[in-house]
Amino acid sequence: MPHPARFTTALAVEAHKLRRSLALLLAAVAPLLIAVFVFFNLLRVDKAAPWAMTLQSSAAIWAFFMLPMSVTALTALVAHTEHGPRAWDHLRALPLPRWHLYASKAVCVLGVVAAMSVLLALLTLLAATGAGWLKPAVAATGAMDIAGYLTLLGRIFLAAWLLVAVQLWIALRYASFVPALAVGIGGTFFAVVATSAKVGAVLPWQIPVNQLATDPMRVQFTLAVGCIGGCAMFAAMLRRMGRRDVLG
Repeated sequence: MPHPARFTTALAVEAHKLRRSLALLLAAVAPLLIAVFVFFNLLRVDKAAPWAMTLQSSAAIWAFFMLPMSVTALTALVAHTEHGPRAWDHLRALPLPRWHLYASKAVCVLGVVAAMSVLLALLTLLAATGAGWLKPAVAATGAMDIAGYLTLLGRIFLAAWLLVAVQLWIALRYASFVPALAVGIGGTFFAVVATSAKVGAVLPWQIPVNQLATDPMRVQFTLAVGCIGGCAMFAAMLRRMGRRDVLG
C-alpha cells in the first residue's frame, strides 16, 4: 500500500503549481461574472424579487453554463502544466505510484470547483444586497435561506463530479488543448439546446442543472449518477492513466 505521506507531497506540489497558473484567476472570474450579471439585472428591473428567486437564478446560471465551461477550461489548464513543458516523463520517473500524479490533480480540480461554489454564494449575496442598497425598490424580499442555497450549490458540486472526471481524463490523455475544449464546448452546447431531453439525466454536462428540477426523483437520480458515476470514472482514469507509458 502506498505511503500516505507521498500522496500528501504530490498534492502539495500540485497545489503549488495551481497557485502559479491561471487556474486561480479563472476560479475568481467565473463566479464574479455571474454576480455582476445578477447585480445589473436587478438594477434594470422596477420590482423587487424574492431572495429565493434571486439565489436560484444565480445557481441556475452556474449549473447550466458557467460550471461546464469553467470545468472545461480548468481541467485543460491543469493538464497543460505538464503537457506544455513535456514534463510527464520526468514526473513518471519519480519514486512514487503513478496514480498519485493524477489523483492529486483530480483532488485539486475538485477543490477549486468547490471553492468557486463558495465564492459564487458570497458574491451573489453581496451583489443582491448591493443592488438593493443602490436601488431600494428592487431590494430582495422574503427570507434569505442561505442554508438552502448552500445546500443547492453543494448538490450541484457533487453532481458535477462525472463532468470533472470526463473532462480531466480527456485533458490528461491528450497533449493538445483541442480535444478537451472540443468535447467541453460540444457537451455544453448539446446540454443547452437539449435542455428537456431525457438523455440529460445522464449527460455529464447537463447533470448539474438537474439539481434545480422540480421532480425530487430526478434530482436524487441525477445526483447519484453525477457523484457515484464520477467516483467510478475517476477510479477508471487512475487505473488506466497509471499504466500508460507515453502521453500525447
